[in-house]
Amino acid sequence: MIALIASLVLHFVVPVVSIVSFPFNLVGLLPIVFGGVIDIWADQLFKKRNTTVKPFERPSVILLEGPFAWSRHPMYLGMVAILLGTSLLCGSLTGFLGPIGFWLIIRLRFIHAEEQSMIETFGDDYNRYKRRVRSWI
Repeated sequence: MIALIASLVLHFVVPVVSIVSFPFNLVGLLPIVFGGVIDIWADQLFKKRNTTVKPFERPSVILLEGPFAWSRHPMYLGMVAILLGTSLLCGSLTGFLGPIGFWLIIRLRFIHAEEQSMIETFGDDYNRYKRRVRSWI
């Protein structure tokens, strides 16, 4: 949410240069819808399998179905897609700083810790999954 607000504030306060204008900016709706669908789908699977969605809590299962069959981090992928779509809708160059910053923080801080937790909890089962399924797409 912070990255989304940052993107919008940067767009409206310091738009710098418009790189996507109307009606081409409407293409931003596609990644927003894609990201929303992926996030809701993945969240429902967490609930269905009764495991935590919280990054620093110990998981109880490895999710292998749905979007987890082709991305180890579909919720982050969905969030980045929503941020990119919003940036496209806004159309200014500075709006893209939010998704870039979010991706860097997720990649450097969260994904490493989550994958370490998965390896500690599930060992070889998670390592096999990790070899088979890419981190993002």
